[in-house]
This record gives sequence, structure tokens and C-alpha cells, in this order.
Amino acid sequence: MAAERMLPDDLERYLQHLAVERHLAARTLALYRASLAQLHASAAADGVDLHQAQPHHLRRWLAALRVRKLSPRSLALELSAWRGLYRWWGQRGAVTHNPVDGLRAPKAPKPLPKALSVDQAVALAEQGAQQVGDDEDAPLLRLRDHAVIELLYGCGLRVGELVALDASFTPASRGWIDLAERSAHVLGKGGKRRSVPIGALAGAALERWCAARSALARADEAALFVSRRGTRLSPSQVRARLGQLARAAGLPTHVHPHMLRHSFASHLLQSSGDLRAVQELLGHANITTTQVYTKLDYQHLAKVYDAAHPRARRR
Repeated sequence: MAAERMLPDDLERYLQHLAVERHLAARTLALYRASLAQLHASAAADGVDLHQAQPHHLRRWLAALRVRKLSPRSLALELSAWRGLYRWWGQRGAVTHNPVDGLRAPKAPKPLPKALSVDQAVALAEQGAQQVGDDEDAPLLRLRDHAVIELLYGCGLRVGELVALDASFTPASRGWIDLAERSAHVLGKGGKRRSVPIGALAGAALERWCAARSALARADEAALFVSRRGTRLSPSQVRARLGQLARAAGLPTHVHPHMLRHSFASHLLQSSGDLRAVQELLGHANITTTQVYTKLDYQHLAKVYDAAHPRARRR
């Protein structure tokens, strides 16, 4: 590993402050060091003492980074490191003002979440119901995988919420299912509990898995979904299994658990148009988080229009 480039003492002291008093991770410190090295190099090239730098200097140095086509996230990191340095200097009386205040990185475009089409989601669920492998556990894993996919897509659960589910309620449960009431009770982000209805197909898949679960689960294991070893399934195991099933189903994209959550929200919104209900089912604290799915819905409508309307394309 290459030795770290030494910076002027006042910059090194700030990095030491971040490491010792702020407890920043080694990777974050390395990024901050690179950002401060860039700031030092820009000032030296212009013959400017950093303690005397003015806002127009910082704007010019930021513009030079934009010319180098740094991403908005990288520019935001640069500004964060520069702003923090001047704030620290200001607290110690080394500067009279923070020349970085008022500077903002360009907004990074937010990519729309990727969702499967309805046909792709159905194909994946059907693949989950197929036996995978020829070992003695394959029939049990088939039942488990089918129930996992139906619950992810049918209830819009996060993978962490799914693996935290217990087969039945206990005082220690973070989440559990109630097959009699056809509902899943989960603990979402921010410690918020919510109940999600379980549809007919997901309920039937869960009933088949629950009937066979004891053949795979350890006697003292409370988890609803278990691995071959009989212990609680982990998020990484769900991701790996889902990717395997997606490839077996011939889906043309990398499929991960959150994509099924996006698909659940997008398809439900397309069918119902009820944004508030989708917000409640997903457990979003703010409806603006849910509104991204209205854009997905618009994409669906645009595709239908482009494919079907005589005036959709220029001749």
C-alpha cells in the first residue's frame, strides 16, 4: 500500500481531530485526506494562503473539479471536507469566516428503482415453486423459496423484515406471521411496526412451507425461514438464492430482494392508483418517498402509449 501523502501541519491536525475525536472510519479519513490534498494543491497553484481564501477562490477550485467531470457525489464529498476544515479553523480563531458556506454541489440524479414486469414477477414465483437440485433437501427448499418470493412480492417486505419473521408470536419476536388472520407483522425502519395483509397465493405458499418447516428447522429455532442448517436465513442467503432462481427463470436482469419490493409497489399503484395505501403498506414515514413509484407508473403508461397509439411515433 502506498504511503499516505503528508499535508501541511494544520491540515494534518484537522485529520487527527477527525480520527481521534470524531472517530471517522479509515476509508472516510482517506477520502477526506484526498479532498484536503486537492484543496491544498489548488491553493498552491494559485498562490493563495488557505487561511486567506475567499468564496470566489473556492468557487473557482470547485469549477475546476467539475471540468474534470467529477460526479455530483464526489463534488459533495470535496465540499464536505473543505467546509469541515474551515469550520474547525473558525472554532479556533484561525479564520474569520467560512468561504465554503453557500457553495453547493450539483444535485445528483436519482435513478428510478428497477422493477420487474408483472410477467417477470410471475415467472420468478413459478420458478420458486420448481424443485432446484436433486439432494434430499430440495423439496423443502422449493417450498421455502416459493414462500419467500411470494411474501417479498406479495407483501412488499424488505429483506431484513422478511428474515426477522418468526413462525409465531413470542414476546421476543421482531416480526411474525398470523396465518389465521392472513397478515404479516413486521418491524420496519425506525422501529415502526406495521401489519401487511397476505394475499391468497402467498398464504397458500406459506401454509405449505409451515407444514414442512419442522423437517428442516432446529427444534429451538423460532425463525420462519431457515437455511439448510436449520438456523435463521440471512439476507445474503436470500439474495444468493433469489439470484439463482432468477437466472433459472431466464430473467434478463439482476434480481435482488428490494426489486421485488419495488415491483410490489409499482404494480399495486398501477392497479389501484392509491398512493396513500401503498405508503402504508411499504411503511414509508413520508409520502414523498413513495411518490417515486408514480414515476414508474408513468413509465409504464408511456410504454403502452408508445406501443399502441398511432400518433405515438413520428413517421
